Amino acid sequence: MFKHLSQHFGQDGLAPTDQGHRSLGLGGTTALWLGANVVVTTILTGMLLVPDLKFTQAMLIVLIGSGIGILPLVLVGLMGQRSGLTTMVLARGSYGVHGAKLPSLVNLLTLLAWSWIQALLAGMSLNYAVEHLTGYSNLALFTILCETLVLLIALRGHLGIERVERWAAIGMLLLAGAVFYVMGQQFEFESLLAMPTEPRNEITPGIAFDIVIATAFSWIPLAADYNRNCRSQGVAAVGTWVGYVAATLLAMGLGATVSGFSVLTGMEQTYDPAVLLAGFGFGLPAAIVVFLSVMTTNVMCVYSASLSYLNISPNTRFWKPALCIGVLSILGSQIPGILDNFQSFLLVIGSVFIPAFAVLIADYFLIHKGDYAVDELLSEDGGRYRYLNGFNPAAFVAYGLGAALAYYWGWVSPLAWGASLPVFLITAASYAVLRRWVLVPRAQLA
Repeated sequence: MFKHLSQHFGQDGLAPTDQGHRSLGLGGTTALWLGANVVVTTILTGMLLVPDLKFTQAMLIVLIGSGIGILPLVLVGLMGQRSGLTTMVLARGSYGVHGAKLPSLVNLLTLLAWSWIQALLAGMSLNYAVEHLTGYSNLALFTILCETLVLLIALRGHLGIERVERWAAIGMLLLAGAVFYVMGQQFEFESLLAMPTEPRNEITPGIAFDIVIATAFSWIPLAADYNRNCRSQGVAAVGTWVGYVAATLLAMGLGATVSGFSVLTGMEQTYDPAVLLAGFGFGLPAAIVVFLSVMTTNVMCVYSASLSYLNISPNTRFWKPALCIGVLSILGSQIPGILDNFQSFLLVIGSVFIPAFAVLIADYFLIHKGDYAVDELLSEDGGRYRYLNGFNPAAFVAYGLGAALAYYWGWVSPLAWGASLPVFLITAASYAVLRRWVLVPRAQLA
């Protein structure tokens, strides 16, 4: 019976997607990244910014930070579109056929943590909606139900995700418009714009910029996983940039607006936007749409975590890691207090992923001039990408340098405008120098 059911699961794998079977056009790509990032965690990020910063200053930082921070994601998405390969298979080109297993493992664990947070937030929203309608409340039960639905959608593969994301994007756009309209009827936006700053989350402009950049970088490991299904490079680049930047402005703007008005009215800030919006008479619709948006984003996390596992164990069928990761997500969502360190989690992601993908982008565009030999990337020995016993020393040295700088500038001696961009540029440049003239792989000398 299970064998019969597994035939309906997604058959996604590491093999490159055929050009004739790529399903994402411009509208679909824009909707995918819009639906992915118009989500409660992005709303929460916007809530962190106000009242520590003035609303207009916060929105300007969001616009600049997302517009710049998305560029590496666009580049990795282009790598996927050109090659038809997943992000972690592309990492074999820079880290080596065996070395790429390390970033795959890190990505798998990070996406698991993301899925725990998303599952709990979805459970909170669903619990609020059910309690509002029936009076029954059971957060643990509804969190488990939400993550079970995520697992069922993820098992269908990328085609199922693309269909769901379109509806999520429409729903969140309607929600945001309705929320802004309702708040505009009850409050004057002039009071929000004139609201004085008040230190609550220890957010400076530099930290805010870094958080916005880190939010963009947190999506990089997923970029090629989805954009390899885009019909053209133009579709991949334009759809990703427009969808992500619009989503970030919308979601963080909504979070900052709700946070500002909640402070002005003396409401207690909470991690559940549905509770905050209930104070404006908009709790139930917000809970339903927040639930849907979190669900679709979490599906993307579980799906890409499964692809990361396949890069570690290529002969595994897709549904097996998807099933295991879904179960682990259900268990992890029950960990007490996982939302308490949300801000720190965003900054840690930046420290981990910024140098990792600076190496990947520099290798592809600077060293290999935008061209990888796909067959050799997928071969067991790695071909020209075998480096030293499957590991590229230049990549790991440059990554180590970038991670050390990210830690020092992010935690020990923070830079005024954040560490993200300096770390990215220094890591990419150091890798290019090491790869060309210092730690030259044997495969290149042969």
